Amino acid sequence: MDSKKVVMDHRDSPLKHFVLAKKKISTVFEQLLEYVQESSEFVKETCQTEDLECIAEKEQQAEIQAYAKKLSVIREVLARRHMKVAFFGRTSNGKSTVINAMLRDRVLPSGMGHTTNCFLSVEGTDQDKAYLMTQGSEEEKSIKTVNQLAHALHMDQSLDAGCLVKVFWPKSKCALLRDDLVLMDSPGTDVTSELDSWIDKFCLDADVFVLVANSESTLMNTEKHFFHKVNERLSKPNIFILNNRWDASASEPEYMEDVRRQHTDRCLSFLVEELKVVDREKAPDRIFFVSAKEVLNSRMQRAQGMPEAGGALAEGFLDRLQEFQRFERTFEQQVSTSATSAVKTKFEQHTIRAKQIIETVKAIMDSINIASAEKRVLSLEEREAQVDRLDFIRNQLNLLTEDIKSKIKTITEEVAAKVSVAMSEEICRLSALIDEFHSDFHPSPHMLKLYKTELLAHVEEGLGKNLAFQCSSTVNTIVQSSQKDMIDRIHPLLPSSVQSQIYLHVPCRNFDLSYDLNCATLCSDFQENIEFRFSLGWTALVNRFLGPSNAKRALRIVDENLQIPRPLGSAASTSAGPLAQEATASHEQFMVSVASGMASMTSQASVGVIIVGGVMWRSMGWRIIVLSFGLYGLLYLYERMMWTTKAKERALKRQFVDYSSERLRMIVSLTSSNCSLQVQQEMATTFARLCRQVDLSQKEQEGEIQRLTARIQQLETVKSHSKNLRHKATNLECQLDNFTAEYLQPHQ
Repeated sequence: MDSKKVVMDHRDSPLKHFVLAKKKISTVFEQLLEYVQESSEFVKETCQTEDLECIAEKEQQAEIQAYAKKLSVIREVLARRHMKVAFFGRTSNGKSTVINAMLRDRVLPSGMGHTTNCFLSVEGTDQDKAYLMTQGSEEEKSIKTVNQLAHALHMDQSLDAGCLVKVFWPKSKCALLRDDLVLMDSPGTDVTSELDSWIDKFCLDADVFVLVANSESTLMNTEKHFFHKVNERLSKPNIFILNNRWDASASEPEYMEDVRRQHTDRCLSFLVEELKVVDREKAPDRIFFVSAKEVLNSRMQRAQGMPEAGGALAEGFLDRLQEFQRFERTFEQQVSTSATSAVKTKFEQHTIRAKQIIETVKAIMDSINIASAEKRVLSLEEREAQVDRLDFIRNQLNLLTEDIKSKIKTITEEVAAKVSVAMSEEICRLSALIDEFHSDFHPSPHMLKLYKTELLAHVEEGLGKNLAFQCSSTVNTIVQSSQKDMIDRIHPLLPSSVQSQIYLHVPCRNFDLSYDLNCATLCSDFQENIEFRFSLGWTALVNRFLGPSNAKRALRIVDENLQIPRPLGSAASTSAGPLAQEATASHEQFMVSVASGMASMTSQASVGVIIVGGVMWRSMGWRIIVLSFGLYGLLYLYERMMWTTKAKERALKRQFVDYSSERLRMIVSLTSSNCSLQVQQEMATTFARLCRQVDLSQKEQEGEIQRLTARIQQLETVKSHSKNLRHKATNLECQLDNFTAEYLQPHQ
């Protein structure tokens, strides 16, 4: 059979099925990782939002974050997931040569002695050029440097045995590498003691193991020991044993079969009895006797157009070539079988795990969706209640404001009337208040000034006390009652947290009216007259007949008439102009009327006196006249003697009573208005403070409504986002179900 045709037939093998399954599951896991990361960020934001408490929990966030980390690891595993074939054996057994023979070119370093110094992986690339990459570097190096890097004889750039060099060989040159098959070359198992780390690092994900033994010797314990280690970590690994350098048997043909039988028995015992990885019936299909060097040389000659069996080849080459080709066919069948089982064994658990993660995350999204929907309904109801409450408060406050204004107006009018009545009564009793005043009195100007100052202070204090006694208590009761009524009516409009403290914010305090009479200013121009006035004197008689005001004017006119005329004044008045002349004329008319009255009275009195005097003179004589004038003089003397300091004080008080009563009556209306204004301000201030509390509660309600609106929007966003994430989870589940149906379930 043509070897190239055998290699090319793999395109229709399960290996391609494995590649497609890997590509699809990798795509699903990429989407799943993005989905879980998005879900994690969503839950994190939801947990950190204060208004979204009890919707998402931190435990859910931690759980999803843990899933994200696990998916990242699975994604990396899937990205590295290839069908790997690991070649192991002692130093110089021809591991690299076997791989080169399968690749039909000298790709890996080979030759006498210890050549391969590190792990070398060969995998396909879609590029036309071959290149390599060292561990921890992304630099693409020339394939020619593989000898400097991996050849143990070139120590200048050698690497540690535990390092990996990746060789990328064009898929167009080797069909074996087209479907993500990786060939792993290793240093000799006898050159290091780090078998455990090698196995953990490079062998646990291998699908097929090829033990390259040296047919010139026998299967060594170092080789067995390595595979015992592998068998401890892997369950029944697929192992092929290549007895390489079988061309050496051509020099001793008489022992060939015996040696072959000896190697076969030892290999069967190792696979069946020691490792127990295969049945005895199938074990011979895992043991081959080949010469990789011969196969590589012949294939390279054929690639150069020369005969495949040409040159100096040992006897039995064709048998060994067919044996190698049989190994390749069996190897590919085993790789295909491994690929078929690998799709299930390597991807099924990941698929199950992905479904579990999706189911858990979907359940979290469902819980968040339900919680956000419930919270949204509650928030909508609460916002509606707050809006209704706010409208009710505003309407009630408007009605209450109008009512309170009307009540304040009524109360202020009542207070004004009460104060007006009380002040009028106190003015009527002003003489009694002034009589209660006692202080040192002396008619000297300085003492009079001090006395009047103290008298004014006494009157103002006494009036204030009396008005307070009559009005303050009643007004205070009215004001406190009104304040309490305001608070009681405002109370239902306030939130419960403020209702219990409303009397602290707006207490019903005692209210005292301020009666600002300001008597010192009001009676500042009071002028007392405490000079002695004889009751039968000229002035007293004029006052008695003309009255106080007319008497003053008449006496003033008489005094002016008794003065010597001043011609200059007349001339001045003549030249003063029409206005002065008119004033002078009115003044003269008044004087004429007064003089006429006085003349009439005087003439009548004179006639009466003359008649009486004449009668008395005739009837009684001069004694009566003397007696009359004596009595008149005694009366004058008595009154003069009785005009003491006390009499002067009483006269001053009487004059002050008359004067201050007249002045106080002028400010009754002003004082009552002032008191009513005080009450109005007090009640308006109390109501304003109450309205301020209502305004604050309204602002809090408005802020609460805005907060609820923002919360509802957040909840709607959370609900919508969680719903979208749930739909994404459902879509991912469908993709996994499709993957399971296409790749994991047996086809009928």
